[in-house]
Amino acid sequence: LKNMSAPAPKASEPQPHPPKEQLPDISYCITSPPPWPEAILLGFQHYLVMLGTTVLIPSALVPQMGGRNEEKAKLIQTILFVAGINTLLQTVFGTRLPAVIGASYTFVPVTISIMLSGRFNDVADPVDRFTRIIRATQGALIVASTFQIILGFSGLWRNVVRFLSPLSAAPLVGLVGFGLYELGFPGVAKCIEIGLPGLIILILISHYMPHVMKGGKHVFARYAVIFTVAIVWLYAFFLTIGDAYNGDKTDTQRSCRTDRAGLIGAAPWIRVPWPFQWGSPLFDAGEAFAMMMASFVALVESTGAFIAVSRYASATMPPPSVISRGVGWQGVAILISGLFGTGIGSSVSVENAGLLALTKVGSRRVVQISAGFMIFFSILGKFGAVFASIPAPIVAALFCLFFAYVGAGGLSLLQYCNLNSFRTLFILGFSIFLGLSIPQYFNEHTAIKGYGPIHTGARWFNDMVNVPFSSKAFVGGCVAYFLDTTLHKKDGSIRKDRGKHWWDRFWTFKGDPRTEEFYALPFNLHKYFPPA
Repeated sequence: LKNMSAPAPKASEPQPHPPKEQLPDISYCITSPPPWPEAILLGFQHYLVMLGTTVLIPSALVPQMGGRNEEKAKLIQTILFVAGINTLLQTVFGTRLPAVIGASYTFVPVTISIMLSGRFNDVADPVDRFTRIIRATQGALIVASTFQIILGFSGLWRNVVRFLSPLSAAPLVGLVGFGLYELGFPGVAKCIEIGLPGLIILILISHYMPHVMKGGKHVFARYAVIFTVAIVWLYAFFLTIGDAYNGDKTDTQRSCRTDRAGLIGAAPWIRVPWPFQWGSPLFDAGEAFAMMMASFVALVESTGAFIAVSRYASATMPPPSVISRGVGWQGVAILISGLFGTGIGSSVSVENAGLLALTKVGSRRVVQISAGFMIFFSILGKFGAVFASIPAPIVAALFCLFFAYVGAGGLSLLQYCNLNSFRTLFILGFSIFLGLSIPQYFNEHTAIKGYGPIHTGARWFNDMVNVPFSSKAFVGGCVAYFLDTTLHKKDGSIRKDRGKHWWDRFWTFKGDPRTEEFYALPFNLHKYFPPA
């Protein structure tokens, strides 16, 4: 009988790339720290990157609240100090991923809503008004933190993550990065003569120089941020002292000049932030509910960011119990933010997740060292203010690359899915499209009319609806999650199309030996707090 089996493929025929549970070509993974001198330099680089959001948010909010440069400097110091503590807690007791926990843009709309509520319009002194607004955000953050703490430590969020598949995670993680495009080139364009050279130099140093100068391949790729910031900052300094911006608009001078931040002169030499430094918190039920919704949105976004960080740390997919544990500690981070009075909540820093991809160093120790830099420079105010005075367009140039890396990390999850399935294509395309389109409508409406599409007499209710629908990652992730868990789920072939079978072994802590290596608690604490 003739052999009727299909002929073996020829060696010359193209073969698909095999899916990888761990990202290859990472120089140092989560458990393998680089040598100490290199680790310290890489940790300082993470500190430089997280300064962007740390400075941008207070710089935008504090003047509107009535604060001066002195209050802005103190608030930046406080955010840095709290970020250092929270990053250490997350890397030691939380997910144990190399994730920086810093200030989050997700909480900004609620903070602005509290500021515009009218409760403090009768306060004549601007600084007193600033202090009262901060105390009001303190109360809202303290109450909102309980939401993530309960969801995380009770294991309720673990039950939600169990239904996550590579197909539903791809839009979530992708939009966590790509959804922040408004902070990229629009920020570069605020001072194009600084921002654009910064972006070009960053790409040249990180991606072209390693191929041109073989001997310094790792040096250029790993320290591209330090090289870029130093070169472009010096260039901006020469433009400033050369009076290149004399006669320009105030906004242009604020973005371009290196002497307009006002932080160095305003910052104290030494100052240790302490709880309730602005006074006792002010509690309002409506503001607490609105902040709680922002906390839920940050929870969803951070779940996607944790997955991206695990990918670029060359770790396996974190089990639902580990993500839930991380969410619980993120709730603690929001509580600490409320106690110290940062004016803003905390979540996973997306830009630092992108830096892991650029350097190909996913070491936990490096991020813990960066937390040490955060605490150190938050106490030594003058020295920290020097680095915090980096012009915003340089930071925006860094964002262009880092957010792109995180978004690409989400797209990489599609390697586990069947992209020849119409079900897959529908869920993927529809969720990403709505994830971009719905927030675009909400944000445009707010920009034009000054309030969101939901505009009732109850301000707290408006915030509870407008805030989640303004988040691209939240909308896209929720749409993908809903469709993926309800659309023909019982069909046996659908499971493979979703890529669920690739993550089965990681859904329990003991399912894969690598899980314990990456995510087990230190000091044998896993014996007392066993994961599910």
